[in-house]
Amino acid sequence: MEIGDWEIVRLELKYCERCGRLWLRQREAGEVYCGRCISEISDYPLYGRRIGRLRLQTDGTLEIGGHDGTVRLIDGGQA
Repeated sequence: MEIGDWEIVRLELKYCERCGRLWLRQREAGEVYCGRCISEISDYPLYGRRIGRLRLQTDGTLEIGGHDGTVRLIDGGQA
């Protein structure tokens, strides 16, 4: 068999970001979990979803207390 007939796959050593196990992945594949952890966490309800910026639920009025004891009210998010 000639070298031209071979398929070259570049691998890199990676640690699983869940369990810490070392494994090989294709170079620049972007996977962060080993095969065992992927099969375990795929059952989680939020697996694969990106969590956006968390926001505090308010009625539109924000009360800010200063170090000197003053209180400032901000209505509707306007400063």
